[in-house]
Amino acid sequence: MDLINRLNAATLTAQQEDDLPDFLAARVYAIAEQLTASPVFQVEIEELIEQLSLYDTYGQTGYIGMGVNNYILEGTIVRIEKKLFNCVPRAKE
Repeated sequence: MDLINRLNAATLTAQQEDDLPDFLAARVYAIAEQLTASPVFQVEIEELIEQLSLYDTYGQTGYIGMGVNNYILEGTIVRIEKKLFNCVPRAKE
């Protein structure tokens, strides 16, 4: 399974099983869509997929402090968005 499909599948699973908020899912899906037209950021996307698999609405609140919550996930999304959308060629005016 290629990276974009894995990212989409991890996002869908996090939505369905772990209550990933729609506003974060929409941003991840936008990243996945943009990756088809841009260079792939392998390391960053692998990190995002891993975080989605560990997503927990109440992350970092349990006994061991395991899980990824909205703040951690959003930080990764913001870093990817900055790199990805700065690399997209802008239309000439």
